[in-house]
Amino acid sequence: MIQSNMAPLGMAVAPHHLASESALAILRDGGNAIEAMVAAAATIAVVYPHMNGLGGDGFWLVLPPNGDPVAIDASGAAGALAHPDFYRGQSAIPHRGPAAALTVAGTVSGWQEALALSSELGGAPLPLPRLLRDAIRYAADGIPVTASQAAATVAKQHELAHQPGFAATFMPDGEPPREGSRFTQPSLAQTLGLLSEQGLDSFYRGELAHHLAREMSALGMPVTLADLQQQRARRCVPLHVAHSEGDLWNIAPPTQGLVSLAILGITDRLAMAQADEAQTVHRIVEATKKAFALRDAHLTDPRHMSCEAQSLLTQDRFATLASQISETQAAPWGAGRGPGDTVWMGVMDSSGLAVSFIQSIYHEFGSGVVIPGTGITWQNRGAAFSLDADHLLALAPGKQPFHTLNPAAARLKDGRTLVYGAMGGDGQPQTQAAIFTRHVIQGMPLQQAVSAPRWLLGRTWGQSSDSLKLEGRFAPESVARLRQLGHEVELLPDFSEAVGHAGAIVRHINGMLEGACDPRSNGSASGF
Repeated sequence: MIQSNMAPLGMAVAPHHLASESALAILRDGGNAIEAMVAAAATIAVVYPHMNGLGGDGFWLVLPPNGDPVAIDASGAAGALAHPDFYRGQSAIPHRGPAAALTVAGTVSGWQEALALSSELGGAPLPLPRLLRDAIRYAADGIPVTASQAAATVAKQHELAHQPGFAATFMPDGEPPREGSRFTQPSLAQTLGLLSEQGLDSFYRGELAHHLAREMSALGMPVTLADLQQQRARRCVPLHVAHSEGDLWNIAPPTQGLVSLAILGITDRLAMAQADEAQTVHRIVEATKKAFALRDAHLTDPRHMSCEAQSLLTQDRFATLASQISETQAAPWGAGRGPGDTVWMGVMDSSGLAVSFIQSIYHEFGSGVVIPGTGITWQNRGAAFSLDADHLLALAPGKQPFHTLNPAAARLKDGRTLVYGAMGGDGQPQTQAAIFTRHVIQGMPLQQAVSAPRWLLGRTWGQSSDSLKLEGRFAPESVARLRQLGHEVELLPDFSEAVGHAGAIVRHINGMLEGACDPRSNGSASGF
């Protein structure tokens, strides 16, 4: 069994080891956890390009050494031209192509706002060129293609190869790259170099913004220069739940952070400490169904919600929903919100600062559109909108789409601090519940809690069915009991990317940092 890593001064966890090493290098140079995360975010955008990039969105959950957590919503809204008439004659927004690239990319605005917060927290800031240095070099000189990228390119080439810029960028030899081959992104290196020289604001209000707007217009994307110029990440108060083990936080709408907190709020009343393997899965899955029902009834752009999200996270509601869960019968289940490709990363430094972070382009390779001359793959997050004017997620210019992204954090009553999260659409809150329950409530070692067999109710990366999917490493008797309870069980490989890439960092009461990375990823937990 892989052991978690421990270190006294800094810890970074990412699903690609080069990203965690970029973060660690910044910490060694005297940077703080936020600066380290910006470096990791830039590197992961280069080395895991099928999962995230500059053309996507991001969310930050920052826990200062003292004081309340701060959330940063770095997601973009639908473009000014993205109205139902733009899709006249279509029954739904396409998932690929220029018409799918209908929202502003918020990721870089999040880096900018996070660095502003970092400056406010004190210390001598590192220069931006230092933070982006690794990413620029990896884009220019090349990185070895991961098995994950190679497999995603093979699986999706039939729907992406004809999209603008895709084949030239991701299939430079006319076919999907082989695992371990050198993959260079010279245009992306130039873009990152430009941001390094001119500042991150150039993405929205500078030279790069004007180039992006011209190219997007030529491609027929419904995003304009004015849309880019209006984009600014915003700080917000994270959602909070008082759990029996401590204080839990996650991100407010338009994300599904409410789902992750609701699951743990409900299961807090279901005697999870004494639960065996099958009971643990059953109870969390049934709580997930209740939490998804809350999500589907309420969550959208917060300006369009009929109630405050925090008002849905009450102890009375958790008690009611927990009382509706049967120990002997699985409840009926409809359909999830579908897949999502994402990276979760965590960093803690010696000052007590902790960051839980997610960056995404939605589906693998997003819209499939690579903006000419930039190397930037644009997200397709706007495909989550509905063309039904009466739908909760109805499309409107300037409206934020629904997000699955939700980085998590906790301050436990025993004095520990925890940041944790995962990629994978519907799977994110379920994986968070698995890690928190196993480690914090059931006392499983951190790395074992991340590595242990997981499950997925609904759809995620590469999946099309809404069954309860179990990794093959579950005990046969647990699988049999879940089937007896009425779950529609489908078995996955032993270590399946379908259940996402997870990670976690714990700051122990003696100040020691412990990190755990997912063996299903290409990542590492790196400390010093």
